[in-house]
Formats: sequence, structure tokens, C-alpha cells
Amino acid sequence: MQFFKEQSNFDFVGKRRIAAILSVILISISIFSIVTKGLNFGIDFTGGTMVEVGYQQNVELNPIRDTLDGAGFEGAIVQHFGSTQDVLIRLPVDESKDMATLSNQVIAALNANSDEAVDVRRVEFVGPQVGEELTNDGGLAMLYALIGILIYVSFRFEYRFAIGSVTALVHDVILVIGFFSITRIEFDLTVLAAILAVIGYSLNDTIVVFDRVRETFLKMRKGSSEEIVNRALNDTLSRTVITSLTTLLVVLSLFLFGGEVIHSFSIALLLGIVVGTYSSIYIASSAVLAMGVSKSDLLPPVREGDGEIGEDGAQV
Repeated sequence: MQFFKEQSNFDFVGKRRIAAILSVILISISIFSIVTKGLNFGIDFTGGTMVEVGYQQNVELNPIRDTLDGAGFEGAIVQHFGSTQDVLIRLPVDESKDMATLSNQVIAALNANSDEAVDVRRVEFVGPQVGEELTNDGGLAMLYALIGILIYVSFRFEYRFAIGSVTALVHDVILVIGFFSITRIEFDLTVLAAILAVIGYSLNDTIVVFDRVRETFLKMRKGSSEEIVNRALNDTLSRTVITSLTTLLVVLSLFLFGGEVIHSFSIALLLGIVVGTYSSIYIASSAVLAMGVSKSDLLPPVREGDGEIGEDGAQV
């Protein structure tokens, strides 16, 4: 492709204020939705009963939903599980009934409205206490991941880069969670796993950009910090585009052909890859520039007996 053969020269840094305003608007909307509406937590977090059943023939989901609604199981989530013959039913917590009674009533209702016997594959119950523990543990997992990343990048680069990378990661997490809050798509453990994967993906992208920024600072003899960072972003652009597109193709396949069980998971990854790529280019680098990074901050310390460091990064 001609785009990758020639040196690109996009003015990413010059558009950083526009990107910052856009990010502030999106983050504000996301936080407002999270605070006012919350998340549509799945049974993994709220507790409830999961019943997996099998049919001998392919089965449509809408008749099953109508059957459960007619039997008094409003709010039941019905999904295909693996194939169109396997169905996963998720029921909210009903403290007036135990798991055995609840599952027997579900099976009885399905059998009464089916020409064939329904095969019960699995019945599981998640209590409210377990759901609360999963919610707390999931939040702590993201917090620990961000703290670990902050420590790692501080040692790997410089504290400004560490703050910039964590700023980009927090930006990504808030936007993904805000999207699920606004759209009311069910937030379950698979979505939490996707968010942790997005943190890793975005960090990897940011580290590649920061590596090139550091190299360019030490290599370019002249130029402002903005010009040097812009050159580094253009140098890594082809790698960023190719990596993002190939990853998006894989995740898009999961979204289109993976079924309803991983629907939320694939949506979170799709959004996370797009947002993570954007934040690596605009948010992380803009944060570093806002903190006033310069060539002198990236030069190795001068040991006793060494010459002084000139403006071009060489000893004099």
C-alpha cells in the first residue's frame, strides 16, 4: 500500500486540543451516565439462576421468552449457547423459591409448550453475596492493574510517561464502561475480562509509541518537543494501523459469529481497540507534552568523569 511506503506527516499534535475537548465531553457523558443510571449488571454480579437446556431440533428464542413470561418469569434472559439447539436461561434472584423449585418450574413450563422433551444440561445458582464479592474483586482487579502499570512505566521510562500511560488507560476504561451504562447492554464477567484485555492492549500500543518518542528525542538534534512527538507518532503510524485492523478483524469475527453468549464481550473489545488506539496517539502523548517533557529529561545521567551532554544528545 502506498500509504505505508511513504513517510506520513500528519499533524497529530496540532489537533491535540480538539481531541482533548472531545475526550472531556465523552468522559463527562460517561461519568454522568454511570453515576445516574449505573450499569445493567448480569447475574454474575447480581446473583440468580442459570439453566442450560437442549432441544433435539433447532429452536427459536422468542417463543421460549413468551413461554417464560407467561409462566411468571419476567426478566428472564434467553440466549443460544453454542448452537441453535442449546439454550441458556438466566433468571434473577427470587428469594421466595429455592434453586431446585425454580429450575423445575422452568422446565415444566418449557415442556408444556414444546412437542419434544427438553433435556436439562446444567443448573447453577449465584447468590447475591457472591455477586457482590465479584463486583468488589473486579473493581480491585482493574485498580491493581493500573497501579502495577504505573510502577512499571515509571521504571521503564520516566514519571511523566507513567502518568501519561495511566491517564490513557483510565480514559479507555471510563469510555468503555460509560458505553455499557448508556446502552444498557448487560455487564457481566466476560465484559470485565474484556476491559482488562483492553487495558493490556492499550498499554502495549502506548509503550510502542513511547519507545519511539524516546528514541526520536535522542536522535533529532533540532525541533521542539511538539515536533519531536509528532514525528514519533508518524513513525509508528503504520504499525498502529496494521495492528489495530488485524485485531479488529478477529474481534469482529467473534461479534458476528460467536453467538449471544460472547456478544457483550466482543462489543467491549471492539470499542476498546478503537478507543485504545485513539488514546495512544492523542491522550498519552498529549499528557506527556502537557507536563513539559524535554530532551534533557530523557538523557542518561552524567557520571563523574564523563563529558557534558550537548543539545544534540552527544557528549562534548
